[in-house]
Amino acid sequence: MAYQLIVLYHHPESTEAFDKHYDETHAPLAARLPGLRAYSVMRPVAPRGDRPAYHLAAVLTFDDENAFNAAMAGEEGRAAVADLANFAGAGTTMLTGPAGLIV
Repeated sequence: MAYQLIVLYHHPESTEAFDKHYDETHAPLAARLPGLRAYSVMRPVAPRGDRPAYHLAAVLTFDDENAFNAAMAGEEGRAAVADLANFAGAGTTMLTGPAGLIV
């Protein structure tokens, strides 16, 4: 069963600096995770112009939990996690677990 990591990025002090670092540095690091099957990013927009709960949401999908654990334990995973300190000072909420499709 597919396994996902969902990273919810809290609102940064500078959205411009955050977005630049995320797009140019962090996303390429994450995209190199071994065993990564899918990677999507969304910058949420709330209804009626309200501020969304998070600045950015990233969803990374792996074949299974073992593939996820191996990716995160490897050099690329450690580099991606270490890079969070360079741009995500407002914090993140991370969720992991099996992923299923309900249609």
